[in-house]
Amino acid sequence: MRWLRRSVLAGLTLTVFQGLYIPAQAATLPMVLINVSGAESSEGKFPGENGTDYFFPSEGYFTRWKAKGIRTVRFPVKWERLQPVLGDGLDPTYAGLIDKMLMQANQQGIGVIIDVHNYARYRQQVIGSRDVTVDHYRQLMQRIAERWHDAPALYAYDLMNEPHDDSDAIWPQAAQAGIDGIRKVDRKRLIIVEGRDWASAARWPQNNDALLKLKDPANNLVFSAHLYLDSNGGGTYTDPKNRPIDPDIGVNRAKPFIQWLQKNGRRGQIGEMGFPDNDPRWAVAADRLLKYLQPYCVPLAYWTSGESWGPEPMNLEPIDGQDRPQWQVMAKYLDTPTCTQYGPGAARR
Repeated sequence: MRWLRRSVLAGLTLTVFQGLYIPAQAATLPMVLINVSGAESSEGKFPGENGTDYFFPSEGYFTRWKAKGIRTVRFPVKWERLQPVLGDGLDPTYAGLIDKMLMQANQQGIGVIIDVHNYARYRQQVIGSRDVTVDHYRQLMQRIAERWHDAPALYAYDLMNEPHDDSDAIWPQAAQAGIDGIRKVDRKRLIIVEGRDWASAARWPQNNDALLKLKDPANNLVFSAHLYLDSNGGGTYTDPKNRPIDPDIGVNRAKPFIQWLQKNGRRGQIGEMGFPDNDPRWAVAADRLLKYLQPYCVPLAYWTSGESWGPEPMNLEPIDGQDRPQWQVMAKYLDTPTCTQYGPGAARR
């Protein structure tokens, strides 16, 4: 997210469904996911300290969200913490915390999308630059797959959060390298590909035709767009209180992405969407967006949740045991019985 700079069940038989490991009895696609944010916090403060600069879920965290019906989460991680030296192995402390998080999720039958939350950069240097090569990135994704491809909770790999600006030109090449690195190890799990220009859903068609050329030997890619409802689409929600809010703004911003997916026979999701609790008009717009996405079988991951965010207006975490207003919207769309695989196209591409 642009404004964020502080930045199954054990013993249960598993089955492969649409390329994913999920509980055998779960026949439908999870339609509402949450972003569990915190491990990527404190941009530039590396390595940082867990519990002070960055945050992993506490014991019982996934238990609470399972009780609410969440089956899958997107979990942002920071490349600089995971691999402090380019080309070297994974940091044992940070990787160990990811190990623990995956075990906690697995105990509750919750799938985890590991999201490299780096905007196609490493220590502010874009992938494809002299110091951060495309091959460095390929090696990273291969190491991630080597470490976690057998983790039962691993649902998918999200290649990179929000490539933008001077990383856009190289992103299709880098994305292919990331796919190649993963598939050298893992031919089963889903790979999620975000788009250029902050993965904007509204601007997706003019920025991402080059991603149609990506090759996946496992034939299991899903494209991921991001979408916010405020005037500039950046998720800051600093609009004047008296500004009119179009209740269909989310629908209108999603349509170009959905139409691109339909035209090209690709599958998709909204990897980030969130709204503050300080104006009920945002909830109306979010409700219309979710209702629009359901017939296309395009899931949405809410940004954000996480125990470190406290009363932040977009945080989905309950306060003193009370659900936030955003959850009243999200809970309506947790499951769509007719959605058994990603849409809008039924065929895997």
